[in-house]
Amino acid sequence: MTLQTPSPIVQVLPETAPFSEEQRSWLNGFFAGLLALDNAGLTALSPAENAAVMAQAEDGAPWHDPSLALPERMQLAEGKPLPRRLFAAMAQQDCGQCGYVCESYSAAIAEGTETRLNLCAPGGKETLRMLRTLVEETGAAPATVSAQPSPPPAAGAPGRCREQPVPARFLSRRRLNGEGSQKETWHVEFDLSRSGLDYVVGDAFGILPQNDPRLVDAVIALLGARPDAEIGGGTLRQALLADRALGPAPDALFQLISYVTGGALREKARRLAAGEDPDGDLDRLDVLGALHKFGLARLSPEAFVEALDPLQPRLYSISSSHIATPGRVSLTVDAVRYQIGTRPRWGVASTYLAARVAPGDAVPVYVQRAHGFGLPADPATPIIMCGPGTGIAPFRAFLHDRRATGAPGRNWLFFGHQRRSSDFFYEDELTAMKEEGLLTNLTLAWSRDGDEKIYVQDRMRERGAELFAWLEQGAHFYVCGDARRMAKDVELALVDVVAAHGGRTADAAQAYLAQLKKSGRYQADVY
Repeated sequence: MTLQTPSPIVQVLPETAPFSEEQRSWLNGFFAGLLALDNAGLTALSPAENAAVMAQAEDGAPWHDPSLALPERMQLAEGKPLPRRLFAAMAQQDCGQCGYVCESYSAAIAEGTETRLNLCAPGGKETLRMLRTLVEETGAAPATVSAQPSPPPAAGAPGRCREQPVPARFLSRRRLNGEGSQKETWHVEFDLSRSGLDYVVGDAFGILPQNDPRLVDAVIALLGARPDAEIGGGTLRQALLADRALGPAPDALFQLISYVTGGALREKARRLAAGEDPDGDLDRLDVLGALHKFGLARLSPEAFVEALDPLQPRLYSISSSHIATPGRVSLTVDAVRYQIGTRPRWGVASTYLAARVAPGDAVPVYVQRAHGFGLPADPATPIIMCGPGTGIAPFRAFLHDRRATGAPGRNWLFFGHQRRSSDFFYEDELTAMKEEGLLTNLTLAWSRDGDEKIYVQDRMRERGAELFAWLEQGAHFYVCGDARRMAKDVELALVDVVAAHGGRTADAAQAYLAQLKKSGRYQADVY
């Protein structure tokens, strides 16, 4: 690979920004480097070279496991070609939020057809830092730098990709939890009749949310700026509401702070920008927290906004069937609310859907086609679905779809949560489906209803003989939920079932599971 010649530094900051010439020069250079994340920045393999690398990498991608920590994944990929190491740096969830799956996002970066390194939302700063390190190791340099991020190389049709959302009308929300629940879960519906969108079960629904206005106003107040300060054709408040992320403070913000402060504060900001944690609070510092921590830093609104990450769309598993309810889509959403110290924190999209968007409001949305997650082609194929909590979403969609199409295949649902009295989502629907025979088996697990915590994986082991018989009869197995814990526990339980009831050794049971995955009979929708 050869080095590319860096382009001259462009003038990013406006002439009216309150900086000296020396500061302006440094900041222009800094933001040129920052903006290179969204522009061409790789000495790329050609498509043919990358295809050859991928074809030669008969490694089985052992790091492709969302339960593995990044250092472990990188160790497994050590010595591999660049595309494979880029692959290992991804979050391994194949969530589609970046517009790819992990492997194809890696390949696109290696080929140079995708120039943005900051799209892996589940991986966050950890993945971004590793991707930047891998790119820098190749000797790559920015080919072009501009003050505005370039569009992706090939945007999809309107409403079919994150780059081209379309408006959909928010219809309603209803609380799914009963009295006494420790959770806040909502059934949310949108009207798609004017959006031109359709979907199939297994697809995900992308939402472009807005930040909480209370948080935006608090950030502006700490910044010491005017809400109507002009930023890129709009106002500061508009940019912070809809365009910029206010979650974990990005490295670029700490780098900016390190330049406009001095002494111990400058050194502390530099260490935070490098991923170090001098005060033990890095994992708790969101943008507001960073401004509070460095209250003496005086940042211009323009520089501040440029240092923030873009506000990413959020993807939710669709919990309805377009065949059963044409023109509508529903989601099953946990509202994320928690507290760090004395400060409340809110999930951006989940609380937007749970509280801030009003019926009749137009919301930018798109449909993300599923990557290997959907009903079997043969409607007679039996299916086993394991989805505790909001993991029930795609399986509610599967069941409504199979009912609407008259699919003859048997259906088995494992569902669990904390308490039956308050957390049995869609109880009336599921009970009716069981009574009418659509649900052959409905197996429930409640972790807070007794002295012993019972989870779906425990129920799988209890019903192991029947579960294995279904697999031997060609059933497809599905799991939806938390990637790091629940989904991994379900996978281990399935291996135990195969070993115990299939008369196999542990290694042979692992091979059985691997064959299910290879044939598309084991599918996961994890987050």
